[in-house]
Amino acid sequence: MSPLFGRRQPRDHVVTLIRKPGCHLCDDAQVVVEKVCGDLGVRWEQKDITQDPALHDAYWEQIPVVLVDGKQHTFWRVNEARLRKALAD
Repeated sequence: MSPLFGRRQPRDHVVTLIRKPGCHLCDDAQVVVEKVCGDLGVRWEQKDITQDPALHDAYWEQIPVVLVDGKQHTFWRVNEARLRKALAD
């Protein structure tokens, strides 16, 4: 946590994109995640739902799914402005 007013800085967050191969919505989501995280200096990762049974069970009807700090932020379509706002808080 940043010492400035006890607020987290964008770089303190971690964004996770849960996706599967061959998913065009996942590709679209990745473009937004890469752009926002790149602009803000936020670490991000991607996980393949076909390689993780727990993720598959939790999210198979919702992919792509974006998590911010392990909590679900959105699914299907990623709104750039909304993701930026979540990472600024």
